Amino acid sequence: MSFRPQRVLIVDDHAGFRAAARALFEHRGFAVVAEAGGAKAGLEAVEAVAPDAVVLDVDLPDGNGIDVCRTLTEANRALMVLLVSADARHSRWASDCGAVAFLPKMRLGTADLAGLLRREPTSAAAGARPTGPHPASGSPVEVDTLSPAVLSGSRAV
Repeated sequence: MSFRPQRVLIVDDHAGFRAAARALFEHRGFAVVAEAGGAKAGLEAVEAVAPDAVVLDVDLPDGNGIDVCRTLTEANRALMVLLVSADARHSRWASDCGAVAFLPKMRLGTADLAGLLRREPTSAAAGARPTGPHPASGSPVEVDTLSPAVLSGSRAV
């Protein structure tokens, strides 16, 4: 069986962030299959390229990333959506839309992306969402790499 890198779509309205995220994900062994600059383009890109995971900005010029996340995860429970934002206060909405996790953009470079977007071969192959948004906690997590704590909602896990 050959290894196939996890296919990632990046949806963010800032071209500079998309370029930096692309470089980071590719350096870590992911295959970035497309980029989109807004909500509508992101939804269209998911249909066109069928990624395994989507890195999705919360603040988009033509829509709300939380609503986009909800639409994506309701349509495909196996799709892994990682919400990102420059505003860390958006983390509270991640559990409401089916995202696997929320990361402040400034923490993307130090996060365990492979762990957050881990595929569970048996459940993903069956088309079901893996054992919950994040196997360790059962709910989306916020990773603060400057602290030993991992937060699920407002509690440390």
